[in-house]
Amino acid sequence: CDSPRDIKMTDKRHTAGILLLAAGKGQRFQAAGGQGNKLLAPYADANGQYRPLLALTLAAATATGLPLHLVTRPQESAIIDLAQTYGATVTLLDSDGSGDSIAAGVRATANWRGWLIVPGDMAWLTTADYLKVANALVDDAAQARLMWQEIPGHPVGFGCAYFDGLSALNGDQGARQLLSPQQLQRLPGHAGVIKDA
Repeated sequence: CDSPRDIKMTDKRHTAGILLLAAGKGQRFQAAGGQGNKLLAPYADANGQYRPLLALTLAAATATGLPLHLVTRPQESAIIDLAQTYGATVTLLDSDGSGDSIAAGVRATANWRGWLIVPGDMAWLTTADYLKVANALVDDAAQARLMWQEIPGHPVGFGCAYFDGLSALNGDQGARQLLSPQQLQRLPGHAGVIKDA
């Protein structure tokens, strides 16, 4: 938050970035009959080509030009390789939940001016969705998220004033507790902002 205000947004060290959470255990996916890691399961892209679910998420996120960081488990070598293919930096963590993952990712990207927090299975977010939230983080205390028919969606954006709160999260308590009705900008989205495969 102490970075100079006249830095160009093209300097990735001084802009908000996208934090992808990919350290879940996939228990709901497996309980529903899915095999292996949900983020590696094949899904059709816009051209009908089947690719890993996470690749669809990474492709839209990468196209924003924003810095990109992913949190995953140390044993998830295929996810690590995929993230690095798309130019994402990676934090490895045996996470106990989304709070742990967010905190580790935020600490690893402490030089960012804000964070767009997104689960790795949100493959129907568009590049424009990410940019809409990033552009709403106009000051250090800004918060923004996409909505669809009054249902909260992703990404959820926080300005850099929330570094301490985000980096102190733990367990399965996500960042919802840091959202303020007075600060939060609710941005119109589409059905894809709430769809997690």
